[in-house]
Amino acid sequence: MSLILALDTSTDACSVALNADGVITSLFELAAKSHTQRLLPMVDELLHTKGCELTDLDAIAFGRGPGSFTGLRICAGIVQGLAFGANLPVIPVSTLEAMALGFYRTNPAIQLPLGVALDARMNEVYWGLFSRAGELVDSLVTEQVISPDVLVAGVEVANLKGDFIAIGPGWHYPAMQALAVVNKVIDVHPHAENMALIAAKLFAEGKVVSALEAQPVYLRDSVSWQKRQRIRDSNDFLV
Repeated sequence: MSLILALDTSTDACSVALNADGVITSLFELAAKSHTQRLLPMVDELLHTKGCELTDLDAIAFGRGPGSFTGLRICAGIVQGLAFGANLPVIPVSTLEAMALGFYRTNPAIQLPLGVALDARMNEVYWGLFSRAGELVDSLVTEQVISPDVLVAGVEVANLKGDFIAIGPGWHYPAMQALAVVNKVIDVHPHAENMALIAAKLFAEGKVVSALEAQPVYLRDSVSWQKRQRIRDSNDFLV
């Protein structure tokens, strides 16, 4: 028995969901560059609709990445604030895993593995490979940031011999078109309702962290550090 709130702003999509013992209620919007304005009102609307308060929750889950640097920071910061205020544990959930689960739930007859790719810019993609595991999914490789050329030549993809489905906006790179996959669906977004389902399993297994430990996973730590350093350097000129 659990009541888990999930939030995600890891891409242009903005979503929140409430998992009440397996019953999911959610809100979803494509809200590029307006996550800060939309996320908390969506949380308030969802909780009000279900007659819940933050203090009624057992935990808060969030899309921990990979994804947009700014989007991940926005979501993590809001989740930390909510969790601190209500003294709740936090459950980080993989963005790529949530995308895979969402695709399987929408296409229940599909049994093939899913190659999930998000555009990481700089001619790279965030990459994960998943298979069905009952009502959830299993990760077949370690999530990574990788160039399309290296991905196409990789052992994991070569072993599948194209016998998988490609999903996610990262599949727009020309080099990746060389893979003769079964199908390709680029218009796939992460959704908090899938994160809420994954989070319920993690919560039951005790895989939670404190609000202080709720940090995004960028996969490209050096780039994230460089961005933070540029912000610090620009602030120095204001002193």
